[in-house]
Amino acid sequence: MNEREKTVIANYEQNERMMILVFAQWCVNHDVDALEVYKKAYPHQQANKVLEEMMEETVSKEEADFIATETVLQALQLFGNDDLAFAVQQEVDNKNMNKGK
Repeated sequence: MNEREKTVIANYEQNERMMILVFAQWCVNHDVDALEVYKKAYPHQQANKVLEEMMEETVSKEEADFIATETVLQALQLFGNDDLAFAVQQEVDNKNMNKGK
């Protein structure tokens, strides 16, 4: 593997970690368990170590900046996490339905 390929891979991994952090922080901001949402999306996968690491990097929702749901959905889909994006949308739909009750 040449230097350019190593750089491309490193950049992708860094961006992927940022996407996971955005997802984890969105979950904190909306009182959603990121690990549970991940498990719903990928029931046959083992624990995601990077997600666990990124959850440690989140801040309380009082300290956090606003993260739009659409931003999270787009970021997840950009990295091919369509199942996780679907699970996030289900969480949003469930919370919206519960507000009406």
